[in-house]
Amino acid sequence: MFSEIYKGKKILITGHTGFKGSWLTAWLTKLRAEIVGYSIDIPTNPSSFEAMGLEKKITHIIGDVLDYEKLKATILDHRPDFVFHLAAQSIVSTSYENPLETLNTNIMGTATILQCLKEVNSKCVAVLITSDKCYENVEWYWGYKETDRLGGKDIYSASKGAAELIFHSYLNSFFQPDSNVKIASARAGNVIGGGDWAKDRIVADCMRSWSESKIVEIRSPEATRPWQHVLEPLSGYLSLAEKLSLNNSLHGESFNFGPKSQLNHTVVNLIRDLAAHWNITDENKVFNVTENKPFHEAGLLKLNCDKALFMLNWRGSLKYEATVKFTSEWYYKYYSNDENMYDFTMNQLNSYEQQAKEQQTL
Repeated sequence: MFSEIYKGKKILITGHTGFKGSWLTAWLTKLRAEIVGYSIDIPTNPSSFEAMGLEKKITHIIGDVLDYEKLKATILDHRPDFVFHLAAQSIVSTSYENPLETLNTNIMGTATILQCLKEVNSKCVAVLITSDKCYENVEWYWGYKETDRLGGKDIYSASKGAAELIFHSYLNSFFQPDSNVKIASARAGNVIGGGDWAKDRIVADCMRSWSESKIVEIRSPEATRPWQHVLEPLSGYLSLAEKLSLNNSLHGESFNFGPKSQLNHTVVNLIRDLAAHWNITDENKVFNVTENKPFHEAGLLKLNCDKALFMLNWRGSLKYEATVKFTSEWYYKYYSNDENMYDFTMNQLNSYEQQAKEQQTL
């Protein structure tokens, strides 16, 4: 898997305690990497990071991505071969409540890690993860390409678009083609999977409610999203870092990682399919639609991933049904208290890798 390029390598993951970060950390433990995690806190309770017991398997550092001196010292101490920057304020509703925090973390956090990499200047490959929300969404039905306009109608989208601008400005100002540090950015969104307990996310809201035999409230039942399991974009990030380490022509490039168009489904369809794996047969006990819409939500947002297919030979592996099954079963096992969640996560990783190999996507 990934030509064993991560085996024995030192890898720094910022935001390793978050939903995506914990899954990436778990996968890299499976690939026998030496992981240094750097996060400001454990962002949710429950937490996938804690549920999998990952703190005992890595070097776990509590630190703010805005703390230049501490982050620089961490990089100097550990000299990572690879860096995955995921630390971010990732909740749209929180960006309305705390816009300055969102802008600081997502924009200046990106600038801080780039500045640290510039100052340390040791040989490494860095992938900076932003979001599909970095694009100016005009609600069209075809996917956004990496060359489309950045921007957004809200603070969260603006912060992600600005992070991409910071990435490109540092690239052109400081990280020349002969630089020791090779960088790229990655964009993905609408990721679901076991262990996401962030607020105002549809799957997390469902699982919290159903685990307490409550009915979940949803805001936009007909909104369409290209749902993808968390392992799909993570496979893209790992593929990108691997190929960037071997091919200097990828230095400075940005890539979309999204699902096939067949995975576009409405919110209400997703909820019904998730509920089926919880054996909830009475739809009246599944969800209610609320008219309370405290912030703007896009009706449709999808990505064009042709560049990743052409340059990285990457494409998604899971069908929609498998994405729903993986997601629901992880939560069901967690709330049933009858499974070691690290072992169960490893089983899902094994299954994902097997499907990817059969489809020759990894």
